[in-house]
Amino acid sequence: MPLIVRTLFFAAYRDLAGEPSAEVELPDGARVSDLVACLRERGGAFARLPPRPAVALNRCYASLEDELRAGDEVALIPPVAGG
Repeated sequence: MPLIVRTLFFAAYRDLAGEPSAEVELPDGARVSDLVACLRERGGAFARLPPRPAVALNRCYASLEDELRAGDEVALIPPVAGG
């Protein structure tokens, strides 16, 4: 059974995606890495997302290997520079 995950894009990733969020359908048992791969496979600006971005799963930093569940919220967090 497929699951729907809400994906949030911040800062530079929002600029790439052209939208602040997207609903993504994935197969049951998918991991955060599968979500990132699915987004990159959409092509266009999404292909420029890094294969291993920093992520938060339900507002907590997470690993790309974490398993997703229906209704999860994943935020892609771009690198931050500054001083």
